[in-house]
Amino acid sequence: MADPTMSPLTQSQPNVAASTTLRCQHHLNLENLAPSPSSSEHVNRLVNSNHYISPSRPIYSDRFIPCRSSSNFALFNISMPSQSATVGSSPGDGGKEDNPSAYAALLRNALFGPQTPDKKDWGTGAARRNIFRYKTETRQSMHSPFPFGFDGLSGPGVSNVAIKAPRKVSRSPYKVLDAPALHDDFYLNLVDWSSHNVLAVGLGTCVYLWNACSSKVTKLCDLGNDDGVCSVGWAHRGTHLAVGTSNGKVQRPSVSQGLIRWTLRGFIHIFYFHKEIWDASCCKRIRAMEGHRLRVGALAWSSSMLSSGSRDKSILQRDIRAQEDFVSKLSGHKSEVCGLKWSYDNRELASGGNDNRLFVWNQHSTQPVLKYCEHTAAVKAIAWSPHLHGLLASGGGTADRCIRFWNTTTNSHLSCMDTGSQVCNLVWSKNVNELVSTHGYSQNQIIVWRYPTMSKLATLTGHTFRVLYLAISPDGQTIVTGAGDETLRFWNVFPSPKSQNTESEIGASSLGRTTIR
Repeated sequence: MADPTMSPLTQSQPNVAASTTLRCQHHLNLENLAPSPSSSEHVNRLVNSNHYISPSRPIYSDRFIPCRSSSNFALFNISMPSQSATVGSSPGDGGKEDNPSAYAALLRNALFGPQTPDKKDWGTGAARRNIFRYKTETRQSMHSPFPFGFDGLSGPGVSNVAIKAPRKVSRSPYKVLDAPALHDDFYLNLVDWSSHNVLAVGLGTCVYLWNACSSKVTKLCDLGNDDGVCSVGWAHRGTHLAVGTSNGKVQRPSVSQGLIRWTLRGFIHIFYFHKEIWDASCCKRIRAMEGHRLRVGALAWSSSMLSSGSRDKSILQRDIRAQEDFVSKLSGHKSEVCGLKWSYDNRELASGGNDNRLFVWNQHSTQPVLKYCEHTAAVKAIAWSPHLHGLLASGGGTADRCIRFWNTTTNSHLSCMDTGSQVCNLVWSKNVNELVSTHGYSQNQIIVWRYPTMSKLATLTGHTFRVLYLAISPDGQTIVTGAGDETLRFWNVFPSPKSQNTESEIGASSLGRTTIR
């Protein structure tokens, strides 16, 4: 075995010397010459070449052997292999310097981190560990030009970027409003928030407007004792409000000193139910639209197109620019339509009904282009993702309790999450890839989910009845929830658009309780 104290460049010389000795001895035997003192000295010098180094010239081997003494092992946070470990450390290395242990250590540290044990240490002492055991990883900036976690500003080694702490969501509402006569009806939609930061709420026979900037409450209309509000929906521009009602009385308002005065004009005996469109800026009704035979519990806007869903199982498409009450009728549901949502690109309309069906329609179809029948209860909760085209979320009622995700582009069912209670509403965050669900029987909670892992960020409680109503503020940070306990609660659940990792503090210091009246 070679002397471990030898230089790496001399380890291959004994083979060269031995072959040279054989050639010289063979040549001497052929000539039958007696060894002279000078030739014997030359042979001895060749044989004992391990102990003799010519002072005049270096001896070269027949191949290149790299020298790792100049390698910067500290760059990768590993210790430099010693010569004793490099030369003859294992029987399979054959006493050669170029064994793969140093490269393996370098690759292992680069791929799995500096704390990964060597294979030979897996079964010994404190190094025995499960390789699949969870451990906190050190994240590296995506913009770093250094491939193995080295940052020239922070020194050698793995990047020391701190792991971001989970975002904290306040468990308490920052504002509570009393909402007398807010119906405890799963199939109604009585709360909506406009792009101008005005909240519309249907309370009994009246519609109220609450300005989130000034906290001013305005009574928009009163339908009278024989009628009731079943749904409200703001147009995208926020100046027009549609109101779905529950009977066929046609009423005409007149405006006097900022108050709305009603006069009864008669009855419609053919169409018992209608919708009214209001210009909220001047509190004036623009027109009344008829067509449904039963109550209108769901509304959805798409530019100038208004879709309405009714207990009569139909969906009517209405163009407010046209003189006709509706331009097309969508048929497919076998029970009351209780959920309607247009996609963000206004190309697809999703509808949910009490027949446990979720349908998707395009702009020109009168029959559903996609049908999903996996839910086992009424589908009221519907939400389109603003982050991914064609991603649709839906929630089922008490007998189902599941949130399901669909890809309408590929017509596929993506995933399902059992929430444990009735799913009443869903809404996606505009700022981050998260969504909120509100629930009824039996837990009456509000849950903030992170998509696509569907891990819970927060569970909010406070309502004592089913949380049937949900709307999101125009800045995407605040949600308002309504329940049969006749309260509206405001929660800060999402980050701001500019800083997605900091908790919003809008209104946090204005905790109070007022009444919408």
